[in-house]
Amino acid sequence: MGKLTLRYFIDGIGRIDLQLRLLAGEGGLDKEIKTGELNRPGLALAGFFDYFAYDRIQIFGQGETAFMNQLSPEQKIKVYDDFFSYPVLCCIFTYEYRPDDLFLEYAEKRNIPIFLSKRSTTRFITLFVHVIDEIFAESVTLHATLVDVFGVGVLLTGKSGVGKSETALELIERGHRLVGDDMVVVKKIDESLLMGGGSEILKHHIEIRGIGIVNVREIFGIRSVRNRKRIEMVILLEEWDSSTEYDRLGLDEKKYTILDIDVPYITVPVRPGRNIPIIIETAALNQRLKKVGINSARELDERIKKWIINEGGK
Repeated sequence: MGKLTLRYFIDGIGRIDLQLRLLAGEGGLDKEIKTGELNRPGLALAGFFDYFAYDRIQIFGQGETAFMNQLSPEQKIKVYDDFFSYPVLCCIFTYEYRPDDLFLEYAEKRNIPIFLSKRSTTRFITLFVHVIDEIFAESVTLHATLVDVFGVGVLLTGKSGVGKSETALELIERGHRLVGDDMVVVKKIDESLLMGGGSEILKHHIEIRGIGIVNVREIFGIRSVRNRKRIEMVILLEEWDSSTEYDRLGLDEKKYTILDIDVPYITVPVRPGRNIPIIIETAALNQRLKKVGINSARELDERIKKWIINEGGK
């Protein structure tokens, strides 16, 4: 998304409402946020500035606000002089605690944005970290189609023309939801979580050869799309090759690596007469069973082994 500035919190927070209101320092809204880390400036207000992380967003909660309120006018001038001698990025006051006018004057003169939030400190920090971590998350754009099938995020991959979009269209018709087609933006939220979404340009549109560009949301309704989904399975669609040995048991679980995270992976050969959407639905349901500890292939394998042992002992 390019350079992230403080103006984002005014114009584009979008998915999560941090309930922020600007009180002062509008001239500093174009400052760049270079880190998602936060700082509680209690020690700095008390006069200890060693390791003061002034380049981070400063969070003023009940403790910091109570400390400022008990200062005398003379003490406030000294504290504010010291605090604002640093190029502070911005300050956010939680619990809708409004700072005094002198604090706002200092901020306005130095173009340091001061925000007010109705949320509690703990809740605000939790939501903010969730938002900022996703913004700073490592990402990659893949040529693929992402569909929510029975609650499982299925990433369809394969060569151009193999039928990814057509398969997704049939899945949508069957009640599943499109996340993104052709260009899927994948973000690594943490060490085990990949979130996928459509690109801003192609959002909720799908290309069908012979028809052209289709707006899925407009044709099938709001129920047919979603903005993002965790990627839990990768399915490679490829043209059937009679010389290739395809998996018929499902005992060997393959992995597809995206941003250093391994995702369950299967190959589905495509040829006339095969109902690919139903196969994908079955694969998604099978993946849900595996997540709760039920592996049909292994259970059958164990059953056969026990039967062989029992029969061999007779």
